[in-house]
Amino acid sequence: MRATRTIPPGSHLADSELVLGPDGTVYHLGLRPEHIGDLVLVAGDPGRIASISALFERIEHRAQNREFVSHTGIYHGTRVTALATGIGTDNIDIVLNELDALVNIDLERRTPHDTTRSLRIVRLGTCGSLQPDIPVDDRIVSTHGLGLDNVLHYYAHEHDAAEQDLLNAFVAHVPWPTALPRPYLAAGDQGLVSLLAEGNHAGITATAGGFYGPQGRQLRLGTAVADLNERFTAFRHGGHRIANYEMETSALYGLGALLGHRCCTVCTVVANRFRREFSRDHHAAVRRMVGEVLERSTA
Repeated sequence: MRATRTIPPGSHLADSELVLGPDGTVYHLGLRPEHIGDLVLVAGDPGRIASISALFERIEHRAQNREFVSHTGIYHGTRVTALATGIGTDNIDIVLNELDALVNIDLERRTPHDTTRSLRIVRLGTCGSLQPDIPVDDRIVSTHGLGLDNVLHYYAHEHDAAEQDLLNAFVAHVPWPTALPRPYLAAGDQGLVSLLAEGNHAGITATAGGFYGPQGRQLRLGTAVADLNERFTAFRHGGHRIANYEMETSALYGLGALLGHRCCTVCTVVANRFRREFSRDHHAAVRRMVGEVLERSTA
């Protein structure tokens, strides 16, 4: 995926577009450029940030604004920022744009830099498996984010040939209701995916716009497409399959690609939707995931 229209370096960004706090921090994250590490670990749950930074050798900076909790410190000589995004692709839209602004925009002059910095951004999440052979407490690394949300439709972009081929095959396999947002597909960073997928499962991650109906759950309301999950489970194309559901990866991969950042998602499976099982102790499994990702990403 690539951007088809970008704002030229040197363009002045109005106060209403690039919103900063009185202390010069970006509006939602409450951070300044010097607060961002070489590796950014993002998690939906604000409570997970303290458990990540507890593994740091030291913590240099802490910040919190709304759900956006961040701790920056040192792990094995690498400066790491752990950042809570909150739930959903709408929050990822905020986080990716503000992280990019911190490293690629001169906040005092309010102009994009001539040269850009690429961040490594790894999401540490939880998910629901859509395949019978991927049990709870295992880990899934997302090769692609399949966007069932609508965030990327607001940005000028185009798929590359491989993404378009895979997306076409998906749409042919799952006749898509016209009332729902048109799906999009973005690949993760191949280097990070390869590094983190070793010994784990890998596959396409379906990113839903909600937890219940958008993921096929029915409590008191029926869903618009009764057999959607079964179609997801059955999809195969060119060695790819849909491995899991979650709520952030499509926007992370899409915006990351458009802005030039290297992104990867690793999720602990807390539910197997095919087997209808839920983890008995997913917190322990998440801790194992955090330790593994930190070790591999800073080696």
